[in-house]
Amino acid sequence: MVSSYDFVIVGAGSAGCVLANRLSANPANRVLLLEAGGRDWHPFIHMPAGLGKLFALKRINWDYSTEPEPALRQRRLWWPRGRVLGGSSSINAMCYARGVGADYDEWAEATGDPRWAWSNVLEVFKRGEDNARGADAWHGVGGPLTVSDLRHHNVLSQTFVDAAAAAGIPRNDDFNGATQEGVGFYQVTQRDGARCSAAVAYLKPARARENLTVLTQAQATRVRFDGTRAAGVEYRRGGRSERVEAGQVLLAGGAINSPQLLMLSGVGPADHLREHGIGVVLDAREVGANLQDHLDICTLVQSTRKITYDTVSDTAVALEFLLRRRGIGTSNIAEAGGFVRTRYATDARCDVQFHFVPALLDDHGRNKLPGSGYTVHACFLRPRSRGSIRLKSADPSVAAEIRANYLGDAEGFDLKVMVEAARLAREILAQAPFAPYRGAEIFPGAAAQSEAELADFVRRKAETIYHPVGTCRMGRDAAAVLDGELRVRGVDNLRVVDASVMPNLVSGNTNAPTMMIAERAAELLLDD
Repeated sequence: MVSSYDFVIVGAGSAGCVLANRLSANPANRVLLLEAGGRDWHPFIHMPAGLGKLFALKRINWDYSTEPEPALRQRRLWWPRGRVLGGSSSINAMCYARGVGADYDEWAEATGDPRWAWSNVLEVFKRGEDNARGADAWHGVGGPLTVSDLRHHNVLSQTFVDAAAAAGIPRNDDFNGATQEGVGFYQVTQRDGARCSAAVAYLKPARARENLTVLTQAQATRVRFDGTRAAGVEYRRGGRSERVEAGQVLLAGGAINSPQLLMLSGVGPADHLREHGIGVVLDAREVGANLQDHLDICTLVQSTRKITYDTVSDTAVALEFLLRRRGIGTSNIAEAGGFVRTRYATDARCDVQFHFVPALLDDHGRNKLPGSGYTVHACFLRPRSRGSIRLKSADPSVAAEIRANYLGDAEGFDLKVMVEAARLAREILAQAPFAPYRGAEIFPGAAAQSEAELADFVRRKAETIYHPVGTCRMGRDAAAVLDGELRVRGVDNLRVVDASVMPNLVSGNTNAPTMMIAERAAELLLDD
């Protein structure tokens, strides 16, 4: 007998956990949540500083890589994505950042739907939040997601803030307040010093509900259609193929997996689907297109003092965290940062974001460098380059083809801003507050001084900062994959709810906006 549900949610990441909670709050709704990964039991998930160890755990990471990137010396860039309850919110650096109002006003314009405007989504953000600083015009309390100030930070993180201020960047103690511009410490998605992922915040409180079923190790393989109506989902679990019927199918797999599953199901560019022997349900040419990501460049400097996180005792850190919920174990590692407007900014919004790490971080931390030091990440917030997700195979177990097309804009604008971002990072690190700690510059290195040399540095060393979006964009135009209510155009009973729906990147980290999207989607579904 085939089971039937009112809602089948594919993907228990940031968006899927929100949907599962909100939709199952009504006991009349039967909800199934499918997750390809396992449960979020690993202790490194819940100890914030454990994030540096999570990337090596392949069972909780999709472990994607791009195709060779033409503008980045044909390098394949590593794209870690969470494959576990909570998705990437279970492995990320927990920075809570929303972007700015103009980002969402652009969404409202793109969709023709004022519900995506900042004046409306701010209330959705506030409703989902339980901010340790209390309620005000910008923050909420009582929501599922705990947002806190860091319990611990390294002296070098304060030094970064002081150095940036010495370079003329204003101090800012709240990037989600009245203004984003400036430098300071990130608020983080933590509760009592531990990670507060979407699974902890939203899914855990709902797990006991009789009308919610959560299946882990269950990878969706196809959305089943009856004509152009989404009728259910097929998935593999324990080596067996299963299927369920659904009143509504909600894809929440993220900017890579959601377009891949649509194409595997016959919704996508028709010629591409036929190449892989997939029957065409709907010729939707923009499925998998419009891929955007924040490209990031790291400046690394040796420290003359052994005060960085490169030399700490893992055992001592873990013990202090377990016994007291204090110390380095509560750090998100990327403790300080900020937002600036460069000379290339095209409007009032900041166009570069910094994350400061009091440790040497090369190639996502996978390349262990000798000694100790500190790192400044700098990313361009509004890239013009666009990439794509395409199928490599009709086999759902084969990862999709990722072509990010970094620095691929015809005008070369993205590269100019990335070079400026690297220059600004170096300028901050050259300020007086770092003098007691400053050793030799490792990257880009003293020899790289000209714009051409810095451009070469960017091409050799830039990496993702983990913010892919846009591959199932919503919009008012006929080419958009989704309408403003996140419904897949041309079919019925199928929505996409995750970072892939964003028409444009936000000015910052993408986790909080993704949860907001899911909160808004749950409202739409419950209203229906």
